[in-house]
Amino acid sequence: ILGAGASRAACPAGDKNGRLLPLMRDFVQVLDMESLLSKWEIDPHQNFEDIYSDLYQSGEKAKTEELNRIINLYFGEMKLPDNPNLYDHLILSMRSKDLIATFNWDPLLVEAVSRNQASGLKLPRLVFLHGNVAVGYCSVCGKKGRRLADCDKCAERLIKTPLLYPVKEKNYADDTFISNEWRILKRDMGSAFMITIFGYSGPKTDAEAITAMKAGWGDPNERSMEQTAFISTQREEDIAENWDAFIHSHHYEVQNDFYESWIANHPRRTGEAYMHQYIDAKFIDNNPIPKDLNFPELWAWYAQFKEPEERNPD
Repeated sequence: ILGAGASRAACPAGDKNGRLLPLMRDFVQVLDMESLLSKWEIDPHQNFEDIYSDLYQSGEKAKTEELNRIINLYFGEMKLPDNPNLYDHLILSMRSKDLIATFNWDPLLVEAVSRNQASGLKLPRLVFLHGNVAVGYCSVCGKKGRRLADCDKCAERLIKTPLLYPVKEKNYADDTFISNEWRILKRDMGSAFMITIFGYSGPKTDAEAITAMKAGWGDPNERSMEQTAFISTQREEDIAENWDAFIHSHHYEVQNDFYESWIANHPRRTGEAYMHQYIDAKFIDNNPIPKDLNFPELWAWYAQFKEPEERNPD
């Protein structure tokens, strides 16, 4: 489950053209909205969620539409750097049985999937919990794909997904596309052995999202074997408190760097490695992602997984 901190970690110096990935706390500054908000007599130092929510609840349609236009333009022009980065490594390190659910509007994860199709590996499925600037969906059959492409099932032109903006009370059932993305997440969480929450602080700012995820995860007391991992710069005690509903006892771990995670140290075999080590007591060495390879070298390294996966498909 990815939040804005994951995209910031993937491109800490900005995208291919130096365009920075905003967090909610610096959203106004990164998107250069300060002068506009000041003109509207709004304090630009507030959290953007509070600003947008107040405008939305006050019925300031022209102002929210202008913010929507700025946001779509800013994220729509983003590009991944040319060389492999964290998102490429994440995509290649998960399999088709795995799901990546992202709250992020930026197109970087979609681009990573697209350019790593050439690896020949089966890649994870994606859901976009707040919509995405790079994703479209078919209003006829519901399939999703790249924005403005044609549906590969019925040939209808895909329409843009809605971006679910930061209002304090979100209704995930209002839009067909968003509702279906959440349905997939809740279904997969119900059968998941491991969940990793990366760069998403969630509970304090998005109560409806947490309620929906709780419905999928269920009672943590009935999750006595499952493992929850966090990749975050928050304090461990804050994480443990905020995400208590997703943690059984001590079955969680926290890293502040993706490359210290189980996914990065046991790519494409994350669950199996964890089971070997902690359930079967068959201790194994790490097999970390080599971070400095170009794409042909990286795909060649990941080829070690291909033949066993073809013998034993997900």
